[in-house]
Amino acid sequence: MAEMPRTICILPAFNESGKIGRVVTKILAVNQVDRIVVVDDFSSDNTSQEAEAAGAVVIRHSHNMGVGAGIRSGLDYGRANGFDIAVIMSGDDQHEPQELPIVLGPLREKKADFVQGSRRLKGGKTVNGPLFREITTRLYSLVFTILTLRRVSDGTNGFRAFYLSLLDDPTINLNQDWLNRYELEPYLLYKVVRSSKFKIVEVPITIYYRGETRQYSKMKPFRDWWRLARPLIFLRFGLRR
Repeated sequence: MAEMPRTICILPAFNESGKIGRVVTKILAVNQVDRIVVVDDFSSDNTSQEAEAAGAVVIRHSHNMGVGAGIRSGLDYGRANGFDIAVIMSGDDQHEPQELPIVLGPLREKKADFVQGSRRLKGGKTVNGPLFREITTRLYSLVFTILTLRRVSDGTNGFRAFYLSLLDDPTINLNQDWLNRYELEPYLLYKVVRSSKFKIVEVPITIYYRGETRQYSKMKPFRDWWRLARPLIFLRFGLRR
């Protein structure tokens, strides 16, 4: 019997005390990953201590760099420590760990290289989602589909998993400073979707908005939506690589 691919779960986190411990505990309970790495982006609260106490490995940035830099640090750790698959989830409890088998299944069955979670597919849903976020995420996915010429139903969804080996592709370069904040995730998704080398599938998942004002506040309108949009524009028109 072939060995199961070694899987790392990456949780980028910034000031998630009160949530991050719960997230780590829930992920450990479903027994789907070999290691959980929380990348603390220089939080001013007890995020690192809480994550470590719950059972995660913690990487702490020496200054605030952004969620993209946090994901990159986690991916670098995964590659350096011999993991095969990375699954990225939210550190603020928006994603459901019980759905990890749905996300990881196509990779473990060798049916995909990259799995993108989608709240828009049949079986997926949003719980307590604000109307503005519903409208803007749908609009973003439409623009993503137009610019990539490949239908992506939920381009802003951060619940995704992929083989770390795809980062060896010379056309994918995550080590660029302009990807430090919200740009890294759409950059990577765009690169994978546009490549003929990789098979990408979407699977239905659930997004939870827990009804807390602070859960909505980290992404700033206009500034951060531009950060999500500019990788699509830059790559589509050859302004960046």
